[in-house]
Amino acid sequence: MWSTGRSEAALEAALPVPIEIRPLRTAKRLRLRFDEPNGVLKLTCPWRTSRRSALQWALDQREWIEAQVARSEPPVPIESDAVIPLEGEQVRIIWDPTAPRSPLLIDGELRCGGPESGVARRVELFLKRRALDTMSREVSEYSAAAGVTPSSVSVGDAGSRWGSCSSQGRIRLSWRLILAPPAVRRFVVAHEVAHLVHLDHSAKFKALEARLYGPRLADAKAALRRLGPGLRRVARRR
Repeated sequence: MWSTGRSEAALEAALPVPIEIRPLRTAKRLRLRFDEPNGVLKLTCPWRTSRRSALQWALDQREWIEAQVARSEPPVPIESDAVIPLEGEQVRIIWDPTAPRSPLLIDGELRCGGPESGVARRVELFLKRRALDTMSREVSEYSAAAGVTPSSVSVGDAGSRWGSCSSQGRIRLSWRLILAPPAVRRFVVAHEVAHLVHLDHSAKFKALEARLYGPRLADAKAALRRLGPGLRRVARRR
C-alpha cells in the first residue's frame, strides 16, 4: 500500500535514526515510540495513511525524537579534563585550584578554580549565563528587524524543545544552544522571534523566518537535527 520515491527517501534520511512504519486497520491515529535497545523508531498509523505522510508526521516530531536518542546514549559529564562543545568548538575543562572560581575561557580551555567538587555546578552556571547574555542580544537584533519587542527572554532546559514563544511574547530558549555553532543557535533564535509575529508555521511565518535568518537556513536546520542529540547529552542527569 506504500508508494516509493526520492521525496520519501529524503524525509527518511532527515530522521536521526532508522524508522519502521506499520499500518494497522485498527489504528485511529499515528503513534511513535523509540525502541532504545535496537535504536529504531517504530511508527504505527491508520491503514490508509501514505508512507510519505507518515514520514512527514514523524519528522515533525524530530525534537522529541532527538531527546529520546540523547537519553539512550551515555551522558557527557561536566568535570575536570572533560571535553565539551562551546559555540561549536571543542573546549577542555581544566580544574586549577589557583584559578578564579568563575570559569574563564582561555585558548580552548575552560579554566575553573575553587573546590573540585563544585566544578560541574560552576561551569554549568557559566554556560547558562553565557547563553542568556548571547541569545538576549540576538533576540534584540532579530526583534528590531521584525519590528517587534518580546516581553521577556529566558533560558531553560526543556527536554524536547529548543525554544518556545508564548502568546504573551515570552521567548524561552534552551541554554544548550550555546554549545552549538553560532549559525545553528541563531536559527532557533530567529525562529522564535518570527513567532512573535506569527504564532503558527504558515507561509508568512516561514517567509519572515527566512528574511530574519538570511541565507543557508536549510543548512542550519539540518545541522541542528544532526548535532541535537549530542548537545542534549552534555551535563544530562540520569
